[in-house]
Amino acid sequence: MQNQDTIAAIATAAGVSGIGIIRVSGPQSLQVGEKLTASKLPVKHVLFRHFYDNSQIVLDHGICFYCPAPHSFTGEDVVEIQAHGGPILLDMLLERICQLGARLSRPGEFSERAFVNDKIDLAQAEAIADLIESGSRAAARAAMRSLQGDFSNQINHLVADIVHLRSYVEAALDFAEEEIDFLSDKKIGKQLQACQATVVHILKRAQQGRILKEGINLVLAGLPNAGKSSLLNYLAGFEAAIVTDVPGTTRDVLREHISLKGIPLHVHDTAGLQDTSNPVEQEGIKRAWLEIHRADIILLLVDSTPGITAADEAIIKQLTSLNYQLVYSKADLIAENIVRQSDGLYISTRDGYGMPALIDRITSNQIDYNRDDQIILARHRHIEALQQAQISLDQANHIFTETGSGELMAEDLRIAQQQLSEITGEFTTDDLLGNIFSRFCIGK
Repeated sequence: MQNQDTIAAIATAAGVSGIGIIRVSGPQSLQVGEKLTASKLPVKHVLFRHFYDNSQIVLDHGICFYCPAPHSFTGEDVVEIQAHGGPILLDMLLERICQLGARLSRPGEFSERAFVNDKIDLAQAEAIADLIESGSRAAARAAMRSLQGDFSNQINHLVADIVHLRSYVEAALDFAEEEIDFLSDKKIGKQLQACQATVVHILKRAQQGRILKEGINLVLAGLPNAGKSSLLNYLAGFEAAIVTDVPGTTRDVLREHISLKGIPLHVHDTAGLQDTSNPVEQEGIKRAWLEIHRADIILLLVDSTPGITAADEAIIKQLTSLNYQLVYSKADLIAENIVRQSDGLYISTRDGYGMPALIDRITSNQIDYNRDDQIILARHRHIEALQQAQISLDQANHIFTETGSGELMAEDLRIAQQQLSEITGEFTTDDLLGNIFSRFCIGK
């Protein structure tokens, strides 16, 4: 694809910094760069230059270089300007660049052009945004693996296997009048089962990657003054919530994003669950229950000094069908000879007692994201495509086993191939591309 316009954007984050970068991409990039610097920009040279306004007054000085097509990120002619990082100064330089023939880029337009010009596929383009937005080291590593093509290669190999399988099935349809029965070949059944196993494996890794990308919703619930906010502060590592001896300090849901053992967690500290006539507290409790029903993990905190009360029992009855863990808080305030209940964990956020065990319990059902190098940092659309491909492959296997109908089997294989190809962008619509790239930051 050849774009007729030249785009430009500030590629560094907003704010004051030592260096600010402006990217220019498109057919007029070299012309814009040479007019801005009033000099020639030879290929493969990093150059120190002055940057001039339309009156040839120096705006700034810094580094620039020129990358000709197709040897650039976008696959187009690209000029990159590295100036001082003052916001006003960068705006002046960007304004001058637009005067010289460029226009402001849309969000994600540089990555979109890289995709359209076959420099990266769609999964790699999305990995760029995921890498920038990584919430943990494990997420950053997973995003980089996708950017390097690991996820795309898995999908491409699976698609190639399905295409190979389709060739057998469609040959049986094309030569139906011949005496050669392609569908009786046992290799077809084995290859189909291998494709099914592969898509299950990729889908499992993708679903784990969704947790790595989006995080686990952990909700802290319980009566007022049960120690929920203290636990939030302990896990977050700072005073994220106000903690006092007055019950009901938390009236709304407090949220913090943290990482435990490389696992991203969205921790929700909720209002104390109690009967009240206060309309503000009632709204807080309503929101608390909404968060509880959306949670992946619920920690029900009980003050260990009185133990489980009738009010606690009422909450437990409402949580019976949910995935909750009973946690007895303020363990430092009870005597060591007190008999402790075996149905929960005892913790103290004051001296750290029981906290390692609690963290182990929270993370026990999750894999070690820091060590697993097969995690795919998947998006919701990737998982949907994999699930639809799995359904089509299962249906193809059922047809092959029960009826041997080549026509129906061929159609299911075609649908599976198309669903998988949408992940890398081989089959896409303009609406899908627009939706994906509009979520990128400007300058990427």
